Amino acid sequence: MQAHRPAVFAALLGLTRAASAAGDFWLQSDFCARVKGASDDHPVTYEDPVTEKKTVHGTADGRKACLEHCLTYVATQAIVAGAGARALGIKVHPAAAAAALAISFGTHYAADRRVPGEGLLEKLATKTGKGGFYELADFGMNGSFHLDSAWHHGWETVAAMVAATGAKSW
Repeated sequence: MQAHRPAVFAALLGLTRAASAAGDFWLQSDFCARVKGASDDHPVTYEDPVTEKKTVHGTADGRKACLEHCLTYVATQAIVAGAGARALGIKVHPAAAAAALAISFGTHYAADRRVPGEGLLEKLATKTGKGGFYELADFGMNGSFHLDSAWHHGWETVAAMVAATGAKSW
C-alpha cells in the first residue's frame, strides 16, 4: 500500500534530524571534532584529554578524522531512521535509503572539512556576503556553527525527500 507521502516525509525528516544531532554532537569524538579541518598548511595540535599528550596533525589526518566522523554520523542516521521507520510501519525502498544516506554523507563531509581559507562553507559564506557572520565568534554567537547547521538541515531535508520516494506502509 502506498504511504501518505507528506506524513512519511515528516516522519523521516524528524528521525533524520534527531539522528543528526546525536551523531554530530554526542557521538563525534573530541579528536574528530578538533582535527577534521587540519591541513599541512594549517596543522592542528591535539591534546589528548586523558593523557595530555600533544600531537600535530595535517591533511591526511584531517581527512581521516572527517571521514570517521561522517561514517559514524551517517551510520547513526541509518540506524535511527531505519528503526524509526520500521516502528512507524514505513517501508523505505533500499535504493532511496542508500541515495539519501549518500547525500547526507557527501554534503556533511564537504561542509565539515573546514580547512581555513579553503572550506566549502567559508567560501560560500564569503561569496554570498555572509563572511562576517561566518567569522563571528562573540556575543554568545558562533556564525560558522549556525551556517554549518543550516547547511546540514537543508541537505537533511533533501535526503528525507529522497528517502520518502517510493515508501510504502507495511
